Amino acid sequence: MAAGLTLDLSGRTALVTGGSRGIGRAIAELLGRAGARVAVAYRAAEEAASLVVRQVEAAGSEAMAIAADVSDPAEAHRLVRDVLAAWRRLDVLVVSAGIWEEDVAGAGSLATWDRAIAVNLRGAFLVTDAAIPHLEKVGGSIVFISSTAGQRGEARHSAYAATKGALVSYTKSLAVELGPRGIRVNCVAPGWVETDMTREALADGPARREIERSIPIGRVAQPADVAGTVLFLVSDLARYVQGEVVNVNGGSVLIG
Repeated sequence: MAAGLTLDLSGRTALVTGGSRGIGRAIAELLGRAGARVAVAYRAAEEAASLVVRQVEAAGSEAMAIAADVSDPAEAHRLVRDVLAAWRRLDVLVVSAGIWEEDVAGAGSLATWDRAIAVNLRGAFLVTDAAIPHLEKVGGSIVFISSTAGQRGEARHSAYAATKGALVSYTKSLAVELGPRGIRVNCVAPGWVETDMTREALADGPARREIERSIPIGRVAQPADVAGTVLFLVSDLARYVQGEVVNVNGGSVLIG
């Protein structure tokens, strides 16, 4: 293997938003097992975030949980400052915080759209913008968690789909702008994943079987299936990957 090409993240610091549950939790734990110090950002689930910290520490890495509302400019900047105060550097930013709420066309709620934009898009921008100067110092990496919904749309969830689609455009825009500044920017677009957010939708037996029939691999993903792709993207193995949207959907949406 060529020098420098490794999955080892020892000595690096990672910030994972939405890190207390689901995909974000799996990512935080895997980055910790790869050797990174991990800051687990959460909004309200303190106990869950503390559990993730203990899991990372059990794997031999440092970790801390930080409460922050990423949609608030002051909170987003404070989140990044807290990471720098503790570890003096930031190498990896994974933006996983997100919400998925139903909105029906023609009967939609402005509040639903406002919440989706605030968390899924505004929060992504605020944390990323705060992190960029520090990522630039070390040649860092950013990964956004989008969705297949952001590529093909999703009935009854247009606000979610629109914000996740915006993350794809944001990824590509930043990749061009930040590449010359030494920062890699990529995106992961999962399909159906077994998380707290999807539990109710997947609890319906017939509906779940229909979903599984639409996936060539034949099953709904586990959060770890997504986390592995993120680890690759922030590692040295992906040092020449820039502006990509990596689909992790079992073949259900063949885009790319």
